[in-house]
Amino acid sequence: MARAQSSLPSPGTLLTSRGKIFLGLGVVVVAAGVLLGYRDVTRIGLVLMALPVLALLLMPRRTPKIRVLREVDPPRLAPDDRGSVNVRFTNVGPRRTPVYLAEEHLALQLGDRPRFVLPRMARGEERRLRYTVRSRHRGAYELGPIVLRQRDPFGLTFLTLQLSSRAELLVLPRIHPLGDGRVRGTSRGSEGEMPQMVALHGEDDVSIRTYRDGDELRRVHWPATAHRGELMVRQEDRPARRRALLVLDSRASAHPGTGVRTSYEWAVSAIASVARHLVANGFVVHLLTDTTLRDGTTEHAVDLDAALEALARVQPEEDSRLDRLAAAASPFTTGGVLVVAAIVADDEEPLRTIAAIRQPGSRALAFVLDPATFGASRAGATGQTEAGTALTGVLADAGWRTVAVGPQTDVARAWAAIASPSTAGAGV
Repeated sequence: MARAQSSLPSPGTLLTSRGKIFLGLGVVVVAAGVLLGYRDVTRIGLVLMALPVLALLLMPRRTPKIRVLREVDPPRLAPDDRGSVNVRFTNVGPRRTPVYLAEEHLALQLGDRPRFVLPRMARGEERRLRYTVRSRHRGAYELGPIVLRQRDPFGLTFLTLQLSSRAELLVLPRIHPLGDGRVRGTSRGSEGEMPQMVALHGEDDVSIRTYRDGDELRRVHWPATAHRGELMVRQEDRPARRRALLVLDSRASAHPGTGVRTSYEWAVSAIASVARHLVANGFVVHLLTDTTLRDGTTEHAVDLDAALEALARVQPEEDSRLDRLAAAASPFTTGGVLVVAAIVADDEEPLRTIAAIRQPGSRALAFVLDPATFGASRAGATGQTEAGTALTGVLADAGWRTVAVGPQTDVARAWAAIASPSTAGAGV
């Protein structure tokens, strides 16, 4: 239940400017009538004073008990999509509520704040409100609180209450289709074979193959040998599920630009698009950001919904460091995992740290964001771009497949440049 919150303000704060003028004018007129001896003038002054006083006395001081429930349809939005918010008010108090002017507090990115009249509600009565929201920006947005305002018919008093109920609207990152091409994993642990134990009470998990030199005799499957007429052994290996580690550079000091076309928003959108693409290709996905590192969820595989929700909430952080991400990524890369990273090419040392996580025989792909093209001034941009290209080579020298990207770079083209076996180190 959302209950109206009010600190029971003093009478002076309840008066509007009009009410204060009436009260002050009444005092002056009464004083003038007394001094001049005009009773009629004094009576007029008393009437002027009585109006705001009566308005204060008649204004309900009891805070209403109103339950507020919100239903967001759909609960998750894509950027630029419209959502519908249904708000249900129910009077759960013992008394009838007065008429209120109500306003829903929203983030500016969601549009104008809806304002409406909340009519009187008897005990148990329910009223409904519906409004639409839309955002170009990803993120987790709070809906609420609702502010109730009450005026008397003469506009002499004004009371503000707040309903504490809140809800959340999640706007997911912008996702780009990356084509239908199958993604090749690493040469170790992703498309190879993972040892599995043979079932003790049956052979459902056992496959049979022809004997090879070096196979242990204890693995010979005698029934199959007798049936086939050649030596057959138990195959105790099964194909492993391919794994991918998605790394997001969240250094606030490295990401330039403002608004919806910042380097950070490009990186989040790219990682979200890759996550959907890899999940569709049968990969088990792990997400590595400063947030997942803190809450310990990096080591756990995430489904697509969880990955998109996490990426909808991430924000640049002042204390983010690539060496911490590199240390957390090392246990994954030693097991042969496909690494896909979105990194800003701002300094050579952090890039060398992240470049070192790639192990021989494994695949590592990187969207390298050029800070010179995101929010930088045109003056000197050429020299900065050349420096960014040189820093991209730090990753390429370590065996990463890289692509330099800018604010106008299409995510699908950038992905094709690093995922395709025929291209590497491209700029698109």
